[in-house]
Amino acid sequence: MTTTMTKPGCGCGCGGGPATPATFARPRFFAGQLLTEDDLSLLVDYVTGKNRLHNRSFSGPGVVCGLTVTCDPCGGGTVAVRPGHALDCRGNDIVVSCTERVDVAALVRELRVSSLGVECGDPCDDGQRHFSLYVRYEENPADPVTPFATEEPCPAPGGVPSRVEESFRFVVTCDTADDHRYNPGTRLLESIGPLGRFDPVLTRSERLGLHLDPMLLASAASARPIRFDASDAGRYTESLAWLRDNSEGVPSPPLARQMTEHVRALASAIARYDTHDKTGQAQIGREHNLGDVGQARQVLGSACDRLAETDPAQVWPDEAHRSIGVAVVAETRARVVTPDAGAPLEVRLLAQGTPISNVLQAEFRNDLALIREWLLGRLDRGPGVADCTLRGDVRRVDIPQPLPMPEPDPAQRLSIADLDRISSAAAELTTAVRRFVTDAACATLNPPGTDCTDTDVLLAHLEMDGCDVVRVCSATREQVLPGGSAYGEWLSKLAPLRHLAQQICCRPVPLPHKPDVPETGPVPAAYVAGLLAEWPRTGPLWEMWNLLLTPAPGETVPKPLHEQTYVVPSEVTDSMHEVGALRAQVSELTKAMQALRAQLDTAREQVSHVREELPDRLGERLSELEKPAPARRSSRARKTEPGESS
Repeated sequence: MTTTMTKPGCGCGCGGGPATPATFARPRFFAGQLLTEDDLSLLVDYVTGKNRLHNRSFSGPGVVCGLTVTCDPCGGGTVAVRPGHALDCRGNDIVVSCTERVDVAALVRELRVSSLGVECGDPCDDGQRHFSLYVRYEENPADPVTPFATEEPCPAPGGVPSRVEESFRFVVTCDTADDHRYNPGTRLLESIGPLGRFDPVLTRSERLGLHLDPMLLASAASARPIRFDASDAGRYTESLAWLRDNSEGVPSPPLARQMTEHVRALASAIARYDTHDKTGQAQIGREHNLGDVGQARQVLGSACDRLAETDPAQVWPDEAHRSIGVAVVAETRARVVTPDAGAPLEVRLLAQGTPISNVLQAEFRNDLALIREWLLGRLDRGPGVADCTLRGDVRRVDIPQPLPMPEPDPAQRLSIADLDRISSAAAELTTAVRRFVTDAACATLNPPGTDCTDTDVLLAHLEMDGCDVVRVCSATREQVLPGGSAYGEWLSKLAPLRHLAQQICCRPVPLPHKPDVPETGPVPAAYVAGLLAEWPRTGPLWEMWNLLLTPAPGETVPKPLHEQTYVVPSEVTDSMHEVGALRAQVSELTKAMQALRAQLDTAREQVSHVREELPDRLGERLSELEKPAPARRSSRARKTEPGESS
């Protein structure tokens, strides 16, 4: 007696059906045996059942490879699912061999119709919602064949399917499940491109991020005094004493770096002091026992003179820090050593420890253009983006016009309009860089795939706004790890990568913020510490980054991406800067011409008004005076009688 594979087992698997048969039985063939459809079906069921058991027990449900979900290039309510392979909880193989465009909005409508007690209205009216996209295994009978006549009392009418096609379909449910994902660090390098171009962009973004809050605060409270508290008094006393103790000779590069930091700290305290009126300064001096501030200014001036004798390239090997160090000395000498009441923005930036000279302002403009261009290039050439709105947000950033590098000039003042444009663009682009790097790090947890897929397996979490998909996140879906040389060397990193991914992936998109400024009283403003030191990259994102790019024992080194880069000649870039400067001059001349035209129109109106009020006799005389000189002489000659003098 044989036992078929359709006999119910003792366990409940996916969808309420038995996941494991009661027993496995395979057919045994012998000479003279009469083979029927039951024998052949049992052979198929045995092989299929063992394969599914192997998949279920050794691999488990989840995505094997591929099946990356990305935003549709045309936007709207669709997403793209790449080829891949997955296993469901029954051990069924689901293979997606071609890229599929999934209409998520239609699946949401189908979900609402199939859910009992749910209104079947327009799903686009619900606002922002979250769903999960699954792929489900399906079997479809195919190729019907008419059977020969048998002795069956009730033969099947018509054709009987002779094949079973294994297929799949996509379904959407409410976002309730947890997931996991995995991939080598080569994918990270593929997303960010060559490190030689990424590092300068990241460094410039970090520098703008350190100046961002001070710029926003200086612009929002350009006429308000900045609070002076005990921490400012402590920096004042400590830095003043250090500068007095180290007041001789040209400092060495290490000593010059340390001296510049103390100059920045002391200049910040005095600049805060200068934002107050005479009464406020007297109160600060009494409360914090500052002593003679004028002598402190002299100490600052002496330190700036000594630092001016050093070579900035030797003191600051890093170009980003060099510009800040030079700006600290230049702005301190111009705004603090001799108080500059006509530069409130520069003084308020110094008060927060983030001076911006005219040279650094031009660098910030060029940095913003560099960051925006790099982001757009990576978003266009990267392997896929899960932050669907990032490209549009970057394109909409209004960056100020890049300028050629000027000569240092303390007489050039920073206007509120320029500071607003720089700070607004910096807030948006630094946030965009953070979003892109986070998206690239999270995408590395998707294993590379060939042509594969699966069923009823979670593929991604979807965020919708109306009928439009605005974000895709696959960082926490269930992931099958088949092992071997392709994945086995990464297994030691899987647990910490999953832990870090849960902290940074599938989180709300960060938004730029503005500082809160009280309506009355001095403005609280933090002193930016560590501006001249190495900027540490800490937190879950950079832990994940280092874990991906640092090879473990026995692991192959991630392969860097080699891209063909197109370098614009320096002559072209210089010409572009000159064109930008000429455009600014033409704009100023146009404004001046418009002002002159307005004055000329006003003068004409005044002459017309005077003409109307004059008697007729004087009006004729006025008309004669308005004629050109030759015409007036000829008119007088005609009126002179012969023999009379003119």
